[in-house]
Amino acid sequence: MKYIIYCRKSTESEDRQVLSLDSQVHELLDIAKNQDLEVIKTMKESMSAKAPGRPIFNDMMKMIVSGKADAILCWKIDRLTRNPVDGGQLQWLLQTGKIKCIKTFEKNYLPNDNVLLMSIEQPWLTSISVI
Repeated sequence: MKYIIYCRKSTESEDRQVLSLDSQVHELLDIAKNQDLEVIKTMKESMSAKAPGRPIFNDMMKMIVSGKADAILCWKIDRLTRNPVDGGQLQWLLQTGKIKCIKTFEKNYLPNDNVLLMSIEQPWLTSISVI
């Protein structure tokens, strides 16, 4: 698999960030080295993921759709998305096998997994109110 390391921090105050961008990169490179993963690109973005339209995230998605990469390594699933549009795109690409693996420090998300579990773990879902 050809992995893209994707690191994101929000533009909110530094003290709210669990890991800085450089810390995320360092930790994820260690994971890649220890698990012998092929990393083809490291991408860093400082932008909130509450709305679609992040340029670096969109570049990553283009690389996946074009077949240049087929796996993502990120710190936690909430580093990838905090909105339902991007979340749906990730789930669809995973479900259809365009993304072969989304790996975080704590688990793997695979095409044959139930995407409902990934949905539940994405933070945007917790903000939806049921009427």
